[in-house]
Amino acid sequence: MIFVFEVIVSPGYPAEAYAEAWVRASEIIQSAPGARGTRLHRRIGDDRHLLAIASWDSKAQRDAMEASPSEEVRRIIREQAEFVEVRVIGEYEDPEWIVEPG
Repeated sequence: MIFVFEVIVSPGYPAEAYAEAWVRASEIIQSAPGARGTRLHRRIGDDRHLLAIASWDSKAQRDAMEASPSEEVRRIIREQAEFVEVRVIGEYEDPEWIVEPG
């Protein structure tokens, strides 16, 4: 499954600072059972809007990680909370087929 969320960075706070924290948290989260990778994208022409896409083997595995994140992940999220707004876009099933070039 795919979990997608948007991050809106506060004016004056560099997106790079959030991205650095996001990488630290993601490295820990990716050790959870079922984690298959994650990406952070910056909107073209707008450094304040970021899009995160996380891949999981199942919704149940992602929900289990979310229900009991490590204390370090909680700390990183708390540190960033005053500088960003996070909007969940949604959870999506893996497609039955994927078209990828060559």
